Amino acid sequence: MLRVGLTGGIGSGKSTVATRLAEHGAFVVDADRIAREVVEPGTDGLRDLVAAFGDGILTADGALDRPALAAIAFTDDASRAKLNAIVHPRVGARTAELVAAAPDTAVVVHDVPLLVENRMGALYHLVIVVDAPVEERVHRLVHSRGLPEADARNRIAAQATEADRRAAADVWLDNSGPQDVVLAAVDALWADRLVRYESNVRLHRHDNRGAPRIVEYDPTWPAQAERVLARLRLAAGERAVRVDHIGSTAVPGLAAKDILDFQITVPDLDAVDGLSEALAGAGFPLAEGVLEDSPYGDDPDPAHWRKRVHVDTDPGRWVNIHVREAGRPNQRYALLFPAWLRADARARAEYEALKRELAEEATEIPAYGDAKVPWFTEAYVRAEEWAERTGWTP
Repeated sequence: MLRVGLTGGIGSGKSTVATRLAEHGAFVVDADRIAREVVEPGTDGLRDLVAAFGDGILTADGALDRPALAAIAFTDDASRAKLNAIVHPRVGARTAELVAAAPDTAVVVHDVPLLVENRMGALYHLVIVVDAPVEERVHRLVHSRGLPEADARNRIAAQATEADRRAAADVWLDNSGPQDVVLAAVDALWADRLVRYESNVRLHRHDNRGAPRIVEYDPTWPAQAERVLARLRLAAGERAVRVDHIGSTAVPGLAAKDILDFQITVPDLDAVDGLSEALAGAGFPLAEGVLEDSPYGDDPDPAHWRKRVHVDTDPGRWVNIHVREAGRPNQRYALLFPAWLRADARARAEYEALKRELAEEATEIPAYGDAKVPWFTEAYVRAEEWAERTGWTP
């Protein structure tokens, strides 16, 4: 099962995207629809809302008067928090029931307006954000939904900012133009990524990585890494001592392969119950059992350089996860190396030149990695000297 979070500000056209995904076969769980169900007449949810906000939020026939509730609940943070405390737990319980009923082969799309505000991104394999400019959203709310303009602007202002949504988005869909443009983007997303992603998660496999190719530094790498870090930390839980973004993409300005590398530090590599299963469920299955990093420095014992490797199953994002034991030299070096490169411009330029040269010669990534070993051997000594000189520690 692939879990996809879908969100967007009010008036962004998120429902258009959800409908298209459903037409492709996605199992859509609509948080708004559930939110209406849990406050229907006769429910505990509606009784609690009346107790909190008064009889004025009811229509003449005893149903919830949503505009009346919105006029109260969206005017200040305290009222909005009160509303959320009543509705959200009930929505969560009903959502869990629906997701549990989805087929194992489903692409489950959870349509959640407040996904970003509630920091829910780590719960999903992928987050899709639908967006449109504020003025376009106001126009839609006023002319299509009949909301007063002040109400429309209050609702928009109460939601996440564009910057917050961009930070949460694995996929950004611009819905500011003609509808057929965004629908075409959804069609391509379904065919090229979501269908393959679902089968990869279910079968614990990843796409062919191809030959090494160096690209210029991508300023979005840190934000991408933060999203992966949140998923890894949630999956690993207390089994992990720490989880870090490592490797070349963790060094600002450094050209690199478009691969995000992470290290999960564990107390004991042989006694981490359930970690592999938890990572696989989050979309990061085990790729290799116990391996050994190339030893550097004065500790050649292979037992001190062991690790496990997990990979991402997402066809649109290449991720490697190295699971290493706390206190081992390879665990330390994985943290030291990017710290040293961030601090030493000369070493950074030297390493980038080497990477470009070797990537042009190598046809496979393992060969590319092996070719870097002599340089890493020397770099280990230089990095440790820098650490001693500056007082750096993990």
